[in-house]
Amino acid sequence: MSFTNLAKKRCSIRAYEPRPVEPEKIAAIVEAAHVAPSAANRQPVRLIQVESAEGLAKLGKSANLYGAPLAFVVCADAERAWKRSFDGMASTDIDASIACDHMMLAAADQGLGSVWICAFDPTGVRAAFDLPASLVPVNILAVGHAEGEWKSPERHAAERIPISELVTKA
Repeated sequence: MSFTNLAKKRCSIRAYEPRPVEPEKIAAIVEAAHVAPSAANRQPVRLIQVESAEGLAKLGKSANLYGAPLAFVVCADAERAWKRSFDGMASTDIDASIACDHMMLAAADQGLGSVWICAFDPTGVRAAFDLPASLVPVNILAVGHAEGEWKSPERHAAERIPISELVTKA
């Protein structure tokens, strides 16, 4: 499948079958995060892979996981992140989001659904997993076998802004 077709296939899934995700599919998702680029190759991203009932219950107190049997807390180490010299902007959110995007696409490539969750309580996540002060939880990625149908890959023609609005030529 071409990259564009894979990107069109991926959609947010908010209902999952209760069956666990196969270890080889988890490995493919983790490998996608491993090869994701980061600012100045500082590699600040750290993942918490949550698949036990206890771990999912702890995480579920801080975020709606939509019944997914697997979730990743995508974190960035603020001490390792690159900082822009002009204004001190740290790459934590950017690097974690690039890794999360790679993971979503890898999940879709494996036939798995996922949803990128930013609506979560970072204080609760930090406490639940005893994160050190430098580790910032940026995203949660819920993953699993989709319950029901996926959205049409052709939905973008109607649901997205026109390319002419997206791109400004200079």
